[in-house]
Order: sequence, then C-alpha cells, then structure tokens
Amino acid sequence: MFDYSARPDLLQGRVILVTGAGRGIGAAAAKAYAAHGATVLLLGKTEANLTQVYDEIEAAGHPQPAVIPFNLETALPHQYDELAAMIETEFGHLDGLLHNASIIGPRTPLEQLSGENFMRVMHVNVNAMFMLTSTLLPLLKLSRDASVIFTSSSVGRKGRAYWGAYGVSKFATEGLMQTLADEVDSVAAVRANSINPGATRTSMRAQAYPGENPLNNPTPEEIMPVYLYLMGPDSTGVNGQALNAQ
Repeated sequence: MFDYSARPDLLQGRVILVTGAGRGIGAAAAKAYAAHGATVLLLGKTEANLTQVYDEIEAAGHPQPAVIPFNLETALPHQYDELAAMIETEFGHLDGLLHNASIIGPRTPLEQLSGENFMRVMHVNVNAMFMLTSTLLPLLKLSRDASVIFTSSSVGRKGRAYWGAYGVSKFATEGLMQTLADEVDSVAAVRANSINPGATRTSMRAQAYPGENPLNNPTPEEIMPVYLYLMGPDSTGVNGQALNAQ
C-alpha cells in the first residue's frame, strides 16, 4: 500500500471536485478529502447516491459539500461551460479535480466489440474527461497550488486481451495526463498525475471479475493515502507521474 500519512488539516480551505462521487472509490475520496478540511463538489449522475455521501460528510461535521448531478454520457459542451460558471460564481476557483468516473463496457475480443460500445466507453472515459479538464483549467489556474488526478488502470499501462474499449480508454487517460502535465509544467501552479487503484473492493471490480472473492481486495478507504498525497501540498512539484495505490 502507498505509504503516506496525511495530517488532519492537509486540505483545509481547498475546493475539490470529484467525479463519480456517489459510490466506490469516488465516494471514499470525497469523504477523505472532506475529513481533511476540503469543500468537496460531488459530481455524478445519480443524485440519490450523491445525497447519501453529502449526508455522511455533513453528519461527520466536515465542511459542507455541494451536490452536482451531471451525466458525463449525455452532457453537451454548453453544460460544461455552465458548470464552470457555477463553480466560479459559488467558489471563485478550484484547487483540485479528481477524475474518477468511468465505465467498463463489454469485456470481449476487439473483433466482437461493437463500434457503439467502443464509442460509448471512449466518450465517458476520455471525451467527457477532456471536456471537464479543459473547461475547468482556468479555475484551477486561479489556485495557488492545484492538482488534477486521473484514474488509470494496469490495463492502461500495458495492453491486455479482452479489456477492449476500457483498456484503450485508460491508455488515452495516461496520454491526456502526460500532455497536460507537460503543458502546465513551470507555467502554472497546476500539476497532473495518474493513479492506478489496483484491485479494489468495488462494484466495477465485481463486474470485471465475478468469480473473485471481493474480501481479498482492499476497500476504497484503504487505498486513500495516495489520493490524499497527490491532492495536497506535500506533492507540489510531482507532475506527470503514474502512481500506484497499492
């Protein structure tokens, strides 16, 4: 497990947006960021899930989060602009962006993968992530010290059979991270890195490996050290790196 211990006020006063914040790793990260002092913007498509995370953060006495229902699969360009305008009006700037939301799609040989399924996965996992990044970058540049974290996978670092669109989308994620990291290097107080969570006890993992005993994998909460490290000031200067949570 990534070895890092975050001090309690690590993210005090910071505004951080988490995509796919309604469950799994996204929900765990949102709660961890809030527990360390951040105002967390919970973005996801299922409002009921986001509201549950919101309630848990409130009940714990952490800074009041914000719920942002937003469907990355159907959102149009003007909706990204409206999202950025809303964040600017309400919060003034953005200190962190965790790209966590993605879909797995069918795990099948490439020759059996329909174009429709391929494009759907690429749209959610890559196009929407690009739109969010480019639209929110001006707000991140207003921060003294901003961090963008991309969620990768081992199948986005070395190709593996039958991972199809998901694997390809994670290679694209690494490419987007590296391109952004090189562009902001030394010219903006923004850094970009990726995390491979590894095998984690989530519903997506269960979907990919139905025969596996989930109890053999760590919970999302247990892999949070690297998420806290990259989002906080202790990782200032770390840019363009592909890290592993485990």
